[in-house]
Amino acid sequence: MRPMSSARRLTRCTRLAMGINTLCRWMLALGVVMTAAPALALPDFATVKAQWTPSDAILLDRNGQPLQRVRVDMTARKLDWVTLPEVSPAFRQALVLSEDRNFYAHSGVDWSAVAAASWGNLWNSRTRGASTLTMQLVGLLDADLKRNSGQRSFSQKLGQTVSATRLERSWTKAQILEAYLNLVGYRGELTGLGAVSASLFGKLPSGLDAWESAITVALIRAPNASVDRVSRRACDILTSMQRQPDCSQVAVETQRALSQRNAAYPSAVSLAPHYARKLQAHMQLRAGQRIRTTLDARLQRYCVEQLQRQLAELRDRNVEDGAVVVLDNASGDILAWVGSSGELSQASEVDGVTALRQAGSTLKPFLYQMALQGHWLTAASLLDDRPLDLNTNSGLYAPQNYDKDFKGPVSVRTALASSLNTPAVRTIDIVTPNRLRERLYALGLTSLSEAGDYYGFSLALGAADVRLLDLANAYRTLATQGISSAPHWTLTEPAPKAQRLLDVQSSFIIGDILSDRTARARTFGLESALATPFWAAVKTGTSKDMRDNWTMGFSRKYTVGVWVGNASGAPMWDVSGMHGAAPVWLSVMNRLHATTPSTPPAVPPGVETRQISFDHQVEASRREYFLPGTAQDVVLASASDTRSAVSAITNPVDGSVYALDPDIPPQHQRVVFRSTGVRQPQWWLDGKLLGRGAHLPWFPMPGRHVVQMRDGNRVIGEAHFEVRGATLTKPAPRRGKAAG
Repeated sequence: MRPMSSARRLTRCTRLAMGINTLCRWMLALGVVMTAAPALALPDFATVKAQWTPSDAILLDRNGQPLQRVRVDMTARKLDWVTLPEVSPAFRQALVLSEDRNFYAHSGVDWSAVAAASWGNLWNSRTRGASTLTMQLVGLLDADLKRNSGQRSFSQKLGQTVSATRLERSWTKAQILEAYLNLVGYRGELTGLGAVSASLFGKLPSGLDAWESAITVALIRAPNASVDRVSRRACDILTSMQRQPDCSQVAVETQRALSQRNAAYPSAVSLAPHYARKLQAHMQLRAGQRIRTTLDARLQRYCVEQLQRQLAELRDRNVEDGAVVVLDNASGDILAWVGSSGELSQASEVDGVTALRQAGSTLKPFLYQMALQGHWLTAASLLDDRPLDLNTNSGLYAPQNYDKDFKGPVSVRTALASSLNTPAVRTIDIVTPNRLRERLYALGLTSLSEAGDYYGFSLALGAADVRLLDLANAYRTLATQGISSAPHWTLTEPAPKAQRLLDVQSSFIIGDILSDRTARARTFGLESALATPFWAAVKTGTSKDMRDNWTMGFSRKYTVGVWVGNASGAPMWDVSGMHGAAPVWLSVMNRLHATTPSTPPAVPPGVETRQISFDHQVEASRREYFLPGTAQDVVLASASDTRSAVSAITNPVDGSVYALDPDIPPQHQRVVFRSTGVRQPQWWLDGKLLGRGAHLPWFPMPGRHVVQMRDGNRVIGEAHFEVRGATLTKPAPRRGKAAG
């Protein structure tokens, strides 16, 4: 053996003397502090646990059942407090072996570890630190004893030692261990075992195995260390647990775990994510707050299931998105809010309940309610359902019906229930677009920010964008016969103030029309997805190019609104409100009334009931409701109405303009005269017989023309139209006189 030089012996002796001197100073100072210092103000375990605040607000349903978690505190990611029995034995073993082998033997300070650390410092060897779990917990409880960066000062170590000794006298070992694993920071913003277990492994602490436990514990000493350093530390911990690990595999598992950043709560119910985000914007949520919402968790889950089932059936028709909202009529409570089809959607974050979509025919009830309230029309008034062309600023407007057919003269009841478009356009010409827009805006459809003239006659057919929630709440106003209030979000806040916006009598009549399956049979048949075994009023809507499907309706107690379409705005393939949204509406409404009856509302005071008949039997006799002063026993039809009931020229539409295209060969340019009602009508063009048949092609000649359809000598239809593309070859015939 090579003799040690005198210089090295001197250095070693100096170090030994310094180590002994430091240890003596430590023991002396500790003795003085322990005897003379007053009791340190450390909290008890119950206080620490009670003061724990997760970074989420917890939303409960109206019955107190967990519904959704909402992240509020962005400074740290903390989940619920984890009790010691909820922690896997593997994790507890890994934690104690790594951080405090003598945890269950010492009284706060492990003096053998202190001695070993001093000896290791003497010989410049690396040893585990002398800080126990209790001492580390004291640093987490007292900010003054917490190490900010680098090593703790001598005074901090001394205070930590004294506090740990006293903490052990009032806390049990189980309480110390439980508080430590909840308060310690693991990596980045993750604080507490619940957050790190959910984030890295997507599971609860009770499910952590030995490998996952070792990786988690390895983060305690160096939370933001590199993957290699953490994996080496985890492998050492597994070795101390006598697991005989493959360190290369540990490195792979560590890399996988540290690449995760979900911080999801594995056991948490996530039923209403879109509602939660809107609620957070609606009111100021606090971390740790538990709010009882108006939602019903069971109904919410059922709505999700029914929407997903329906959209799965429509997948081959290019439909992937939908939304459902359910309101309590009396209180305005939001009972269900399904903003998306979830995994079926490529845009599941888009909230269909608040997204702007084209309303389609769902605005018609409010149009007719205004016409009734203003005494401009009654439910028995006849409207002309024939082709109609209107000159607008953007060109010729020619509305079509859902079934591409025209019914002739129809009552307001039939026009609304069967969702006929031409009568609605004729009605808005009476009401005016400005009045309708103002009424809709007052009902809460605030997305209609432009003046009525901006939307024009197309507002009657729903050419404006609305939100499902706003539309459903407007229908709720019809359900309550004119009483309106904002939707109610939580049971902790007072119900919004209600006000009357519509009159009782006209609202009742509109509800009665929308519940009349006989009146809607002209378009939808008697048995459909709109027919319920109890009283319910319902209206469908389909926007341009089938981009949006709606079914809106209410019973005596509930209002249900359903939208189906694509968040991208892509059109559906041959999907109407009857086949898209209506089946979901029917399922939800049936569920709501499985044990709750819905009977027709009582007739309000002032509403008159009459047995009426129609001239020329345009419609069958029936009992009808009237506002005071508007009742009649017989509804008369004009001569033009009776003619249109027998037959009509469906093409060309009166006032049409055709343009010859020089790029198209002449043999391919034809105007086809079409009719309904007569099997073999005669077609007369400009006073000359052109031919016979329900469909007759004609080579277009430039000029203004009059076409007549005759049955024998009786003129049963007439239309004026123009063909452009050359100079006029003949003077225009006079309107109202037919040659021949």
